[in-house]
Amino acid sequence: MMRKPTLAGLTACTPLALSLLLSAAALSAHANEEGPPSIKEGLPKPAVAPASGALSPFKSKGSAMAPAAAAEADKSRSDSTRKPATTSVAKAEASADETLQKLLAERIAGSGDVVLRTREPSPAKPAAGEAPPAKPAASARKTPKPEVAAQPAVALPPPRWDYSGDGGPERWSTLKPENAVCASGLRQSPIDIRDGIKVQLDPVQFDYQPSGFRVVDTGYTVQVNVAAGNTIQIMGRRYELVGFNFRRPSEERVNGRGFDMGVHMVHKDMDGRLAVVAVMLTRGAAQPVIQSVWNNLPLERNREVEAASLIDPTKLLPDDPRYITYMGSLTTPPCTEGVLWIVMKTPVQVSAEQIAIFSRLYPMNARPVQPDNGRLIKESN
Repeated sequence: MMRKPTLAGLTACTPLALSLLLSAAALSAHANEEGPPSIKEGLPKPAVAPASGALSPFKSKGSAMAPAAAAEADKSRSDSTRKPATTSVAKAEASADETLQKLLAERIAGSGDVVLRTREPSPAKPAAGEAPPAKPAASARKTPKPEVAAQPAVALPPPRWDYSGDGGPERWSTLKPENAVCASGLRQSPIDIRDGIKVQLDPVQFDYQPSGFRVVDTGYTVQVNVAAGNTIQIMGRRYELVGFNFRRPSEERVNGRGFDMGVHMVHKDMDGRLAVVAVMLTRGAAQPVIQSVWNNLPLERNREVEAASLIDPTKLLPDDPRYITYMGSLTTPPCTEGVLWIVMKTPVQVSAEQIAIFSRLYPMNARPVQPDNGRLIKESN
């Protein structure tokens, strides 16, 4: 007897086969007065085999089941005389079966119009003898990370020279090439003045007069720029006063002794050579020139304040004209050598309040003493 495709077999083929199978079952239900058969039990078996010469889509023409199918057909015909109602039901079922087979054949041939999709279609399986499609490489599935261009190295500026930290005096020579003499020079300032040769030195001829002035906070000290017309003469050369600035404590030492503050009065001659008159300041009475400078302190650094009053640089000098002299250098970078130093032997008094004002700005801005390297030092008797 020819077997019809079961529900499990059709659902294994395609979702469409299942839909068509259910449609055929519905047609049989209309023909059958007892109602549609259970889906779990499968479709009802047809009582009549396909017409002679028709081939089942599920069995070949030469199938071993053909005699059994013929016998079943004869039995159905012999029973048709006894059960006419059953014959009409069998005809309806056979018609539904033929409709189902036709729909399946059209679907397989690609001419069907009904499309029923319950989920995303599975990828097509390769035909027999074909190699399966190659899986995409792992590198193709991953989104490549964007390459970040290497940032060029940024050269940081050298540290700012200072009196402590990374820019302190011991590193001045490394900050800039022109500062090399700060470490290699043999006539650096300041020094601890000892064992000077006492001789009869010609007094320094000071030619100072009341002058206008401007005050600037340089970030290293308080500096006073003086109007032209103030000069000194020493050893046959004339130098003009450019300005003066302050140190705390004094950079100069005499026989190991330091002082509360110091003032450097910088002069320059026609050839650009420098001469510095150093006056040591010690705690005592208020100093009028220094007070005039403090009265005109700028509120911001590197901004000059032009004073409305005048100052007389002579009043910064002690009454005692004796001095000590030697050749040295600038005490700030680039530490240029060839500077004539004139250190007044007697200090000048400055009040504690005036010292405190400067200390709030610069509590320490003095270079340490340098080796004298056997330099000749002369001092007045």
